Amino acid sequence: MSLAIVLSRAQQGVAAPEISVEVHIWGGRPALSIVGLPETAVKESKDRVRAGVQNVGFEWPQKRIIISLAPADLPKEGGRYDLAIALGVLVASEQIHAPSLADHEFLGELGLNGELRPCRGVLPAALEAREARRTLVVPVACGAEASLVEGCRVRVANHILEVVRYLRGEGNLGTPEQPAPAPRVYPDLADVRGQHQARRALEVAAAGGHNLLLFGPPGTGKTMLAIRLPGILPPLSEAEALETAAVASVSGAGFNPAHWRRRNYRAPHHTASAVALVGGGSHPKPGEISLAHHGVLFLDELPEFDRRVLEVLREPLESGRIVISRAARQAEFPARFQLIAAMNPCPCGYHGDREGRCGCGPGQIERYQRKVSGPLLDRIDLHVRMARVGAAELQSMQPGEATERVRERIIAARDHQLARQDAANALLDAAATARHCKLAKPEAALLARAVDRLGLSARACHRIQRLARTIADLSGAPLIKAPHLSEAIQYRQLDRRRYAA
Repeated sequence: MSLAIVLSRAQQGVAAPEISVEVHIWGGRPALSIVGLPETAVKESKDRVRAGVQNVGFEWPQKRIIISLAPADLPKEGGRYDLAIALGVLVASEQIHAPSLADHEFLGELGLNGELRPCRGVLPAALEAREARRTLVVPVACGAEASLVEGCRVRVANHILEVVRYLRGEGNLGTPEQPAPAPRVYPDLADVRGQHQARRALEVAAAGGHNLLLFGPPGTGKTMLAIRLPGILPPLSEAEALETAAVASVSGAGFNPAHWRRRNYRAPHHTASAVALVGGGSHPKPGEISLAHHGVLFLDELPEFDRRVLEVLREPLESGRIVISRAARQAEFPARFQLIAAMNPCPCGYHGDREGRCGCGPGQIERYQRKVSGPLLDRIDLHVRMARVGAAELQSMQPGEATERVRERIIAARDHQLARQDAANALLDAAATARHCKLAKPEAALLARAVDRLGLSARACHRIQRLARTIADLSGAPLIKAPHLSEAIQYRQLDRRRYAA
């Protein structure tokens, strides 16, 4: 009677809880059972593992085998436990002796010929293995992703026989090379001619991490500006890059190491469902808002989204996370994204156009704008109207300021924020807003008048203060002055224009 314990990692949201693969072999009629809430792919692993073990020259024990995946109350899915199960069977049947087994964790699907195949969620497992101070053994195809976790001991193998020789002390496994990040390639802000107020709003939004809504007739450059936002954002920190990569790692598409330290830009179509936006499924996967973590979520044609879909954005816009609950499990994903939205002012798109082409009545305009609820609009810091520029005027304009020059100012402002409060201005809570966005008496009176005139909520009032703090940071001012506050107030354009005919 023999028992072997091999360590592995599960996937639960962006967490990777430890799994003990316990293999017990004793006499009796040959049989194999897997317990511990295994799902279909895990149950099928017994056939893959048996074939893989036999095809590389080992014997399959003709005894009763029970495999327990502990803890038993955590659902297990995928083929990620194949390698650990195979090694457990070989150790429990005394076909290999592995004295260093307890110092390692194993992930990987096993082919029928003994080859190791990749699995999802390797990066979160590498983070946990580093904390546990164990060596993580993964397939070669997963090595580059696992190597991104600085301080984690990672070993890679193509075949189970390589792992067996390594555990026997007969050879070493390979060490992956950390991939070089792909160069930042973003459209240049210099391509945007005119639209000075919208360009300024984009710069302010980038400097403080604020949400932005652009509204105006078709063809005014709303999408053109939104696409250029990632290029002017500050570089990701090491912690932010790991969080972003961890979300991608557990998604259906997986993580591409060439995208390391690149801010994500997600632009779902307006037909997207609530599940597509926030994530879900029987095995919860991250949605668009989590895939935009520490990046940009662009929602074009905002009123065309189903209203119920838009309303699910309200909680993650405040909390920076989304919790997906199912009957059998719960998964939490980070969702600290920067929202950029674009919309037309009316159904035909030309309300307020200087050529007077709009044929929509006041009722139509009101119904169209009401598709975006007040509570959601309240959570967007800047509302900026973009006017159409004529063709002749556009040709005569000089190119705008280049991305790199704008980005330098934004990085300087963001660095100042991090040094002062260890967070971007948009992320300050009420107490931190009161501490870092103080207003002198004249500025406080100016804000009070604006709140009364526009009927702003307390949330909008705090957002204006944080926005004014960002504008002051861009100008290098230590205190918020009236010009900074006035500029912040005038960005709340929909609060005064909304539902106007």
